[in-house]
Parts: sequence; C-alpha cells; structure tokens
Amino acid sequence: MRLRVDQRFSGMIKLRSNQPRFCLVLVALLTALIGLLSPTLNVPSFAEETEDFYFKTPGTPQGPSAPAPSEMVYPRIGSFDSRMLVWFVTQQHTYFGGFVLALPLFCALLEFLGLMTKKPALALRYDGLARDLAKVALLALSVTALIGSAMLAMFIMLYPSFMNYMGGTFKSFMPAYAAVFVGESLLLLIYYYSWNRMAEQGRKWVHASIGIMTNIVGTALLLLVNAWSAFMMAPAGVDAQGRYLGNAWHLLHSVLWNPLNVHRFLADIMSGGAVVLAYACYRFFIAKTGEERAYFDWVGNVFLFVMVCALLPMPIAGYWLMRSVFVFRQSMGVTMMGGLLTWLFVVQAMLIGVLFLGINYYLWQSMARLKGAERYQPYYQFVLGGMMLALFIWLTPHTLLVSGGESKAMGGAQHPVVGNYGVMSSKNGAINVILLLTALSYLYYRRANRTMTVSWAKAGNIMIAVLFAVGMINVIGLSVYGFYLPAKIRVGLSTPQAFTTLTVIVGSLLVNHFMLKGAIVHGGIHWGKIPFRGMVALFGMAAAFSWVMGLMGFIRSSGRLSWHVSELMADVSPWAFTPDLAVAAKIVTLNMVVFWGAVLVLFWMCQRGQQPVSVMGEEFGEKGAPLFAPVPSQET
Repeated sequence: MRLRVDQRFSGMIKLRSNQPRFCLVLVALLTALIGLLSPTLNVPSFAEETEDFYFKTPGTPQGPSAPAPSEMVYPRIGSFDSRMLVWFVTQQHTYFGGFVLALPLFCALLEFLGLMTKKPALALRYDGLARDLAKVALLALSVTALIGSAMLAMFIMLYPSFMNYMGGTFKSFMPAYAAVFVGESLLLLIYYYSWNRMAEQGRKWVHASIGIMTNIVGTALLLLVNAWSAFMMAPAGVDAQGRYLGNAWHLLHSVLWNPLNVHRFLADIMSGGAVVLAYACYRFFIAKTGEERAYFDWVGNVFLFVMVCALLPMPIAGYWLMRSVFVFRQSMGVTMMGGLLTWLFVVQAMLIGVLFLGINYYLWQSMARLKGAERYQPYYQFVLGGMMLALFIWLTPHTLLVSGGESKAMGGAQHPVVGNYGVMSSKNGAINVILLLTALSYLYYRRANRTMTVSWAKAGNIMIAVLFAVGMINVIGLSVYGFYLPAKIRVGLSTPQAFTTLTVIVGSLLVNHFMLKGAIVHGGIHWGKIPFRGMVALFGMAAAFSWVMGLMGFIRSSGRLSWHVSELMADVSPWAFTPDLAVAAKIVTLNMVVFWGAVLVLFWMCQRGQQPVSVMGEEFGEKGAPLFAPVPSQET
C-alpha cells in the first residue's frame, strides 16, 4: 500500500525553500566557532605520574592545569552581571535543544505506529502527524544552532580562562562533537525530504530506519554535551590540579554522567512533548469546525501519553542523580537537599505535584468523551484525596523558616513532628504513592467505556487490588523505616521503593490488558467533546513543565556554589554569588515567558492563512462524532 500524506495534515510549519541552506550555514558557523578554540588550547606535556581526582588511579598529566585564582576574575558589562546573560541564553538553548532530541524521536515513533497499525485511516493520521513534527524539528535545529553559536561566542569572550581550560581538557572530544552535530543535521534533512519519495510500503521501512539513525546520533550528541555538565559538578579523569590524565573514559564517565544522561533524556522528551501539547491546545481553542477540534483533541491525548511515559520515571531518575551527588560529596548533597537550596526543592516539588494533579485531572475530564464512564466518578474523590495527602508530605521542607525563639522552643530548625516529613525517606514514599495513584487513574480511564466479559474478571480485580495494597504498604513502610537510619543510608531506600512502584504499575497494566480482551465497548470515543477546562489544564501542564525544567537546571548548577569546576576551579570575582530563591524565580520565570512567547508567536505564524483541516476522514459521521471505538493512544 502506498501511503500518501494528505496536504490536510500540514497544519504546523511551512518551511521556506532556503531553510536547509540556513540550517547548514548555522551548523557550519557552530563548527567554525568550536574550531576557534584550537589555537588557544596549548596542551603541555608532563612526565611525572599523579592520581585521578575521583577514581584514584595513576596517570600522566596531558592537559592544562586549572587556571590560577588571578585568572578567574571576569569583567562586568557596566553594572550588568554577564553571568545573568549567559544563564538566560544557555537556558533558551536548552529549551530549544530539547526539540532536536525529542521531535525526531516522536517522528520515528509515530511512523512506526503508522506502519504497525492495520487501519489505513489511522496509519495516514500517524504518518501525517509525524511529517508535520519533522518540519518543526528542522526549524528547531536551526534555532538551536543559532542560539548555541551565540552561547559559545559569549563563553569565549566573557569567560576566556574557563573556556581555555575546558576546551584543553576536552580537546579530544571536539572533533567528535562537531561530527555528531553535522551528522544529526544531515540525517534530519534526509529524513524529512525523503518522506514522499520513500512512501511505498517497502521503502517506508527504510525511511523509518533513517529516523532511528537520526535519533541514535541525536542521543550521542546529548551524551557528549552532558559530559561537560557532569565534569563541572563532579570532575574525574584529572588530577588534583585539574590536569587531564589521558584516560578519556574516566573524563567522560564521571559519577554523575549516567544519571544526568537519563535525567536529561527524559526532560528533553517532556520538553518536546510539552510544546506539541501546547500546540494541540492552541489549535483546539481556535478551531472553527468540530472535525478540526476532534483532531487536535486526539493529538493532545497522544502526546500526553508520551509525556506521562517520560514523567513517571522522572522522580526516580532525579533521586538517582541526587544519590550520585551524595556519592561524590556528601556536603554537596546536603547543600542541595537540606541547606542553601532546600526551598528551591520545595518550589520544584510543588510544580511537579501540579503536573501530576493536572495529569489526573485531565484523565478524569477525558472520560466525558466516553459513554459509561460516569460510573467511575465517585472514585475520583478518593484518588484526589490520597494524592493531596501525599503532595503535602512531598512539599514539606527539611527545615522551617522560624524565628530564634521558635527554633529554641522546638530544639532546633526541625520541628519534632513535621520535620520527619521533610527528610528524603518521606519524600520518596510520597512521590511513589503519587505515581501509584496516577497509574490507578489510568486503569479507570482504560475501563471507562467497557464492560469486561472474561470469566476471571472478579479474580483479576482482586489481583490488582492486592498489588496496589501490598505496594502501598511496602512503600510507606520503607519510608517509616528510613526515619531510624542515617541520611547516607536512607538515600538507598529509593531503589526498593522505585522497584516496588514499577512492579505494581507494570503488573496491574498487564492484568488489566488481558481482562479487557473481548470486552463490550459502549459506544465510540467522541473526540473533541472533552470539556474546555480539560484542555486548559493540558496547556497549563505544558507551561508548568518548562518552569520545572528551568528550575531543575538551576538547582543542579548551583550545587557547585562558587566553583566553575567543583573543588578545582573557583570563581573569585568580587561580584560572584549564588542566586537566592527570589533571583532564581525571576530569571527562571523570564526564561519561561520568553520561550513560550516565542512559541506562541510561532503558533500564530503557522496558523495564518491556513484553511481548517479535515483529518479524521471516514471515521467521523455527519455531525463530527467518531464512529470508531479504540483509543489511538492506547495502541501505543
């Protein structure tokens, strides 16, 4: 079967014919700017042996030592602190860079779904959406290259000694970085512009394979970029003077590299998914036909599923990252979790709680599309109550803002009762309970318009109930047990709690899947019939995640305090400081507002002059009501 993409799918971005040239010019510019480092990277040769800063293995220095304190005083731009400008540009680069990784991944996933489904109309819809996202990915690559070039130029001009040291230490990786970036650009261009030429069934699998290669190269690019961030927080592969010892694997594989890779990979998927969600909501709000509204309701539903798949393991990945911080230096972990940055974690926890509440709210609002779903509405109150209780524990700070007299009356900064809920043991339990309750909401959603016909339905319900009950008891029990353990040991409880949560979620979803085999379906899914407030919640979740992403990046970077590279390269500028909560909130909010302002302008430009789309085909009746029963996103 030849899959031809209907022009009606092209509802996102119309690229100009000179876009590929613009993209390649930007790639060349970035590569050239990287090459500018080469003349300044004078790598000395040493004969003596020394010891690795982290791995404690012997080696011969082959790189420059960390700059002296006198070289670490950077000029200001008048009264303006240049680090604020670098912070702003770096965060924008991170936001748009999330597209470069996430969107090709979405394209490949949707294309494979289109190839695997047996429904021609659904296959065309998946394939058309994937092609639209590939257009956005090309634009995102150009914008990322432009912002990345500006960021690199600012680092070279404003922080020359820092860039000289980092460039000299990572000099062996520079050619690989440039090659991977160019390879990602070329593969993405080939992937998009060969879409129609490789639309036949046999060639379509080859085209999908190109999409896989694009994502493999994009992931390699992410790993190389993360090596710098991980090294700055927890250096390895160098000696106590910061000199590279010749072991490239040690330099790359610091203690934070693996957890940071997982954390950022998930964050980038959510970042890209958040923008697609926002686009779907925007088009839903301005839709002039029921069919168009139904299509973008479906798009939002699909990408919420993708976003949730990335969000569910995010807290576990975050705790893995923090555990690795404690492994490197316990003092850094205490600073981030129980010291200077504690209240930033409280704000972060609040926003993550908002995300999970929003997801559950959207799921329950989505049941308005399904006939028979009203029988599950009474359970919503219990799920919401459990989530709010867990969220209150999740939000409890480790130390309270109290006066001297109050602190004396309590016997310290920690409250004798409330303080127990501020430790990591309690927070591990709280977030795992939230994850379990979110999975329970999804089970209700899956059953909403179906009546089970399997003979063992009662036994299956008992099995799922036992799974959730045992899982909850184990998670909460481990949390209480952690009260009696030292902080260093208490962190390790996150592993059995995460394993318990994963087991319950996977086990219950599998049992529920087999229970729904042959179930009676009470009508189709009425796409576009979701209440308006449900889509507003979806748009709010997309914006909230951008705020969380910026805050998480600030917390991670601020763990270094006054160090450019922890314990090796200090920032001794007289005006250097670690921003407090107020400054961080302002800059993170500014970044979010600018980013979403640019995104909304992009949406407006895409929508101008376009005719209303008609994308659901024969699956809609005369009044726009869908005639098919299965939920497209559930096939994923």
